[in-house]
Amino acid sequence: MEFNQPKGIYQQIADQVRDRIAGGEWITGDRIPSVREMAVSLGVNPNTVTRSYQTLLENEIIENRRGIGYFVAEKARERIMEEMKKKFIGDELPRMFKVMRKMGMDIKELTALYQSFNLEAGV
Repeated sequence: MEFNQPKGIYQQIADQVRDRIAGGEWITGDRIPSVREMAVSLGVNPNTVTRSYQTLLENEIIENRRGIGYFVAEKARERIMEEMKKKFIGDELPRMFKVMRKMGMDIKELTALYQSFNLEAGV
């Protein structure tokens, strides 16, 4: 993992964990790497991973089972999807709508493109 984004490293690690859960790589009840394992695999300080995991614990994405390790929390994927949806609606859609307005696109054209995209994707 390359850490070159404007986001803090701990946030990037938390995002990576969220991505793995959202993508189905880790599912409810799966054990995730320990702080030490994650730190070694990413080449970062364990305190950075601890901060990432603390954020994920606070958002009920992971849970700590004392003496056993960290696990994917129940309904973690649903929480992540809701977070992603809120971020998309709050950040991406307004930008997209501004560009559409500049180009003179309307919702009918966008809907047709969306349907076409879904057909191509087999959805």
